[in-house]
Amino acid sequence: MNNATLHLDAKAELAEGPVWNPVTKTLSWVDIERGELHVGDRRFELGVKIGVAVPCRNGNFLLGTQNGFEFFDPVTETRTPIADPEADLPENRMNDGKCDAAGRFWCGSLSMTRKVGTAAFYVLDSDLSVRKVLGNLTNSNGLGWSPDGRTLYHIDTPRLEVSAFDFDLDSATISNRRLAIKFPDGIGRPDGMSVDAEGMLWIAHWSGGCIGRWNPLTGKMIDTVQLPVARVSSCTFGGDDLQTLFITTARHGLSGDELLLQPLAGGIFSYRTDVPGLAANFFSLRG
Repeated sequence: MNNATLHLDAKAELAEGPVWNPVTKTLSWVDIERGELHVGDRRFELGVKIGVAVPCRNGNFLLGTQNGFEFFDPVTETRTPIADPEADLPENRMNDGKCDAAGRFWCGSLSMTRKVGTAAFYVLDSDLSVRKVLGNLTNSNGLGWSPDGRTLYHIDTPRLEVSAFDFDLDSATISNRRLAIKFPDGIGRPDGMSVDAEGMLWIAHWSGGCIGRWNPLTGKMIDTVQLPVARVSSCTFGGDDLQTLFITTARHGLSGDELLLQPLAGGIFSYRTDVPGLAANFFSLRG
């Protein structure tokens, strides 16, 4: 059996959005509920719910928060607003997001009250313009690209599905939506994910206690990594060879009795894989 090991006993409320920076050789992640950004051994209290933070090429971070998109400067510890495409939806916040090979930021929102169909998926371009690319979502979650960059995978958690789209890097458009994976009952719900060099999807099973390795061409789960906690939220490949899978988990929503049985809930875990992952892309600001 494949078992993850504890990397950091963080006791995060809701750890999410792990990113490995190959330049600084640091792992960053967010604690959504506590409004924290963790970069290596540093912790920044942002005072706002933050779904994701991705590195920028200038050393800053691009955030997806309950206020939309913002820049964060870790030197001055200041946030700069960019745009809030859902300013008229105060019960929504930004959730998971990643940058494509051209340095654009793809990020979706979720309804904090689980209101069906009110969330969406956006792309923030390098000129800071924002465009909605997909609507009628409830919890826009994990995403990633195939190794050749021609397919975008996207999760809307309540649907228990992973959708695949044809992806055009030049025009930043998606098309030809189709079902890649359907989660059966009893294995948790699909949350964050990462793609490996063979094109397989490593998906966090929220309330399922594992990371599943899925083949998006067959829709089948081909391997699992077990964790000693139920609420597994996301994962990313890191380390010098991109063969360490870093896994975020949560304590959020667990009862006192459940926490007694899961003392490592909210920890950051790791697992050595046989196949490397794909390096994260940085946000690139035009001009």
